[in-house]
Amino acid sequence: MDWLKKIPIGQYVSGQSSWLRSIDPRIKLSWILLFLITPILANSLWRISTVFVLLLITFFSFLPPRIWWRSLVFLLVFSLLIGSLSIVLPTSQPSLELSIRAPDEIPGAIVLNQSWEILKLGPYNFVGISFGPLIIDRRSAELGIKTSTLIFTVIHSVNLMLITTPPEDLVWAIRWFFAPLKLLGFPLEKLSFQLLLALRFLPLVQEELQNLFRSIGMRAIDFRKLGFKSSLSLFVSLGERLLSNILLRAEQGADSLRSREGLWLSSQQLRPCIVVNPKYLLLNLGSIFLLLIAISLRCMYGTT
Repeated sequence: MDWLKKIPIGQYVSGQSSWLRSIDPRIKLSWILLFLITPILANSLWRISTVFVLLLITFFSFLPPRIWWRSLVFLLVFSLLIGSLSIVLPTSQPSLELSIRAPDEIPGAIVLNQSWEILKLGPYNFVGISFGPLIIDRRSAELGIKTSTLIFTVIHSVNLMLITTPPEDLVWAIRWFFAPLKLLGFPLEKLSFQLLLALRFLPLVQEELQNLFRSIGMRAIDFRKLGFKSSLSLFVSLGERLLSNILLRAEQGADSLRSREGLWLSSQQLRPCIVVNPKYLLLNLGSIFLLLIAISLRCMYGTT
């Protein structure tokens, strides 16, 4: 029942064994935006390329395998499962067959009959039940590739950043990007500190979710006897309980901070030391150069 603890996603792991920890958090955020935005309206080649780039970064990051291999395997299986379902499920309604004249009746007519089918299985019978043919066309294959690669790219790229970046550094980088909003009167200091507390509560959210799943497993609920509506209402009540527990933990943390005379941390206090360290200057410049190359490749070869 402790599978969430065995597959930690989004939790920072301290250490000095990877070059990813030495990159400026502002550059990391720029790379994350690249992985999150560039798949939009991109072709299948670019989406698959981003997956391979993420896998190469993971394998050559010199991070301990115990940190990322469970989450990586889980994401790969989950993405392939969702992609397979997207390929199998129908993508559109079948077109209406119109009665047209035969091509032989039109002199000099050239008929281009291009088949969009990639694979066709069936029809077949199973236990006396007949099933229609399973057709995989180009549109369903592209939908499966887009779905699976998008899920893997979004989750794994953010997970790599979170496990190698302290929450304080991440909050400082976000606050640096939104610094112009301070001129418009936005309370960036307060919002940044609230974001820092929210990142600190990620392990508590996983713990609460694990406790809820454990309570369902201990009660051995038979969902087939409950029916669809009762099962749906049960999961809705579990979601409400999870949200109330998270808000209760956040309120308790705020009360403890206030009782201990805690103070707001300014952005200068959250500034990471790697930003001003000239030791990592070459690594950061190389990361910026590769980022510009990736943006150029997306403009040239990633469009649909």
